[in-house]
Amino acid sequence: MTTTLPSRTPSPSDAARGHLGPAGDDPTDPPAWTVLRRDGVALVLAHARAGLPVVHHWGADLGGLTDADLAALALATARQTPPGTLDAAWLPALVPQEAEGWSGRPGLVLARHGVAVTALWSSVAVDADPAGTAVTVTARDTSLGLTLTARLHLEAGGLLGVDHAVALDAGAPAPVGVHALEATLPVPALVARTTTFHGRWTREKAPATADLPHGPVARQTRRGRGGHDAPWLLALSATDPRDRDGELWAVHLAWPADVTYRTDRLPDQPVVLGAGEHLRAGEVDLTPGATYAAPTAWFAWSGSGLDGLTARFHTYLRARPHHPRTPRPLVLNTWEAVYFDHDPATVLRLAERAAEVGVERFVLDDGWFLRRRDDTQGLGDWTVDTDVWPDGLPPLADRVHALGMQMGLWVEPEMVSLDSDLARAHPDWLLHDPRQVPPAPHLSWRTQHVLDLAHPEAAAHVLERLDALVTDLRLDFLKWDHNRDLVDARHAGRPGVHAQTRATLGLLAALRERHPGLEIESCSSGGARADLGVLEVTDRVWASDSNDAVERQDVQRWTTLLLPLELVGAHVGPPTAHSSGRTVDLSFRLATSLMGSAGFEWDLLGCDADEVARLQAFARLYTELRPLLHTGTLVHADVRDPALRVTGVVAPDRSAGVWTIATVASLEDARPEPVRLHGLDPDRRYRVRVRDEVGPARWGWITPPWLSRGEVVLPGRVLATVGLQPPVLWPAQALVVHATAL
Repeated sequence: MTTTLPSRTPSPSDAARGHLGPAGDDPTDPPAWTVLRRDGVALVLAHARAGLPVVHHWGADLGGLTDADLAALALATARQTPPGTLDAAWLPALVPQEAEGWSGRPGLVLARHGVAVTALWSSVAVDADPAGTAVTVTARDTSLGLTLTARLHLEAGGLLGVDHAVALDAGAPAPVGVHALEATLPVPALVARTTTFHGRWTREKAPATADLPHGPVARQTRRGRGGHDAPWLLALSATDPRDRDGELWAVHLAWPADVTYRTDRLPDQPVVLGAGEHLRAGEVDLTPGATYAAPTAWFAWSGSGLDGLTARFHTYLRARPHHPRTPRPLVLNTWEAVYFDHDPATVLRLAERAAEVGVERFVLDDGWFLRRRDDTQGLGDWTVDTDVWPDGLPPLADRVHALGMQMGLWVEPEMVSLDSDLARAHPDWLLHDPRQVPPAPHLSWRTQHVLDLAHPEAAAHVLERLDALVTDLRLDFLKWDHNRDLVDARHAGRPGVHAQTRATLGLLAALRERHPGLEIESCSSGGARADLGVLEVTDRVWASDSNDAVERQDVQRWTTLLLPLELVGAHVGPPTAHSSGRTVDLSFRLATSLMGSAGFEWDLLGCDADEVARLQAFARLYTELRPLLHTGTLVHADVRDPALRVTGVVAPDRSAGVWTIATVASLEDARPEPVRLHGLDPDRRYRVRVRDEVGPARWGWITPPWLSRGEVVLPGRVLATVGLQPPVLWPAQALVVHATAL
């Protein structure tokens, strides 16, 4: 249904009243509301005679509301009765601006001829989905020749997507620069705590909770990719967030580049939460007829703590038509097995050992292409180095396929080494200010530079090379890496991050279109590019370059806050981690890998017979449990001990669940706190036992009787309310606990 609201010029009183009364102040006017409802979430929009709608509610489903209920809602929450006037709008518009009396950070910032301009929306059309889950708002400013389109859509799981776009008329007299277009929603004033993320290489997704600051506050990334220290998610809550209870309002921007996450806490207006692409001056200039579409901002409300947020994101992602449906294969990646030392005979033996263990996907990592004996040269020359591989890679690919495994290959298509045939032939294809390359040591990272994929010829060249590799080797998988920030990225003399990111996403989409069965992993020095935007054109993310299972416990826990386990690469590394120097038992490394898309990054040729047998047992366990792990509901337990980690997955029908009970340091108490197993059917009885295929965990002087006996049978209600008594696990130890309904 489309409703076109009356067109008139906004007056100062409109902003002062803050859209009091959805269709004006005349009580004879029929109210104009849009209510979206799905999966326990509701969004209530009120439409005024002029200007953009305002949000009266986003959060828990309010049930079926009549027109009278909605009118009463406006009265019950209004700040002031006419004819009283205010200096500020009491409710911000869907895209707030200063001209409407909004004193926080604007949602739209425009300029023409270097001068800031403000859009005044004189007519608004509302197109509501009959199903009540989506609405599109279209607004016009005829004087500027601008059209704003805002689409709000509730998806499976109650996740709310907000898509904004601004277009300039073909007949407009001059371009308009877009400096910001951010999605925002108001949240209740009760919020007092903010949770976001930071980190570094090999220690991604570290949460940080603090007081919600006063005033407009923005946190930005300027790395040209998300980065290891990316905010990734911004959540607001009344108190520190808990796993299983409490309300949260959160936003995640589906954009694998520079972002802005923002809050506005003002004394006379609602608290606002939002996000948008961070744009540099001149990066997006709308020429007549052009459109800028902002990345999707995904808003999630939870009434059941962090696990409630997780459920909304996981449900949405699993409902996508392109979500991986086949079992997630057990992987072996060669990086930490051979690094750059590519001896064909050794790699072939490694592939045979992988098949013996039960690996289903074999991935040849960096070092296979021209002159790639270290990381100083060769990027951009995606041709097999016949000095190392005299017969090329087809014999390896054929052998891998003959062993019943998929074949994968590492590439880094967005990068180029100055010492490469490509850079020598096309120095104009570098994404930098040409005055600084070469020499520009401060612009080099790992002795590599960025290839300007917004250059059509560069993108076409890369697509053809990748297409040939996938075709010739019958590749099933690409590990697509991105190992550096974009420093002072310049395309055609302008800031180039936006154009580069759009071109990269387009390249990935084009390659997938040519090879529909090809799967692609997003790797960026580990987890520096793991957002919902890149996952529109990839099939999993590499969570971290750290295979230290202690660090991985937290990296994976917080990566899976948004992403289901089947999308998160989690490999078993060598006994001593290259990234930390820590030596960890095999059983703990295997238990950690189980809670993800599992695999190995380890020279299995060095394993003894006992280790090979253990890996084979793990492969069987992973194969048995992955239908549950990769379709079930992720659950956690609020624990007091900072050394304890509890991660579980419960089957959709609640017939079974799997938990890892792990330690990352010494437990505080000689009698550890009982661990509650949430999510099971409270009225069914479950047999609970330890799956020791990963190997025995080690603990101190106390062994609970249920462990000595080997199992215990209890109702789901007891397991969730009282829990299980764990032993005094030593540091870096884990139990894999399996509950099955009787």
